[in-house]
Order: sequence, then structure tokens, then C-alpha cells
Amino acid sequence: QVHVTESGGGLVQTGGSLRLSCAASGDTFSNLAAGWYRQAPGKRPELVASITYGGLRDYADSVLGRFTISRDNAKNSVYLQMYNLKPEDTAVYYCVVGAQLATLDYGSWGQGTQVTVSS
Repeated sequence: QVHVTESGGGLVQTGGSLRLSCAASGDTFSNLAAGWYRQAPGKRPELVASITYGGLRDYADSVLGRFTISRDNAKNSVYLQMYNLKPEDTAVYYCVVGAQLATLDYGSWGQGTQVTVSS
């Protein structure tokens, strides 16, 4: 079982940047896949970025070129660097860690961190 904790959310103006951090504990993090989901009010969670245990990255079209996911296995951590933020990026962002990307929905979820982008 993996315990996941996010941090780094906040309020930022359109065009601004934020860096989200995710700390994982409890299992061998380096063998796990990870991703960042977001959920806006009234919408279903959306996977915006993922990274395999080997470091392969993938992004949703809506954030491609603006968001960068990375991991530091020595620190059991995953990061989401967000640039050129837009009001439509406003959501609760969740870090998820799991055995593989295909089943990441069923992995360990953090409590979420709010990102609000003002226009």
C-alpha cells in the first residue's frame, strides 16, 4: 500500500506558473507508475500527465507543451511543473501512484491540492 501526499497548489493569475509536488511512501516507488489527475467542479477526473517507472511521459492534449511531469526516485517524489496556466486549468489536482499506467485509476490517490487560475 502506498500513501500519497500532494502539495504546491494555490491561486495564480492567467499565464502564471505553479509546481506541484507529490511524496509517496510505503512501497518501492521506483517500480511504480505515477500520474496527475485533475477534477474541475461538475466534471469527471481527467488524467493530465503520467510517467512510467522507466521515465516515459505522456500528456493530455489540453496541457501538452505547458505541463511537465518528472520524478525523483531517490526522494520518492513526482512533480508537475505547470506553465502558462489558463482559467480552464482550475481544478483539484491529484497525484496517483500505481503498479502500471493501464490500471492507474485503481492506484493510490492523494487528498488533492487546489489550483485556481484567475482571469
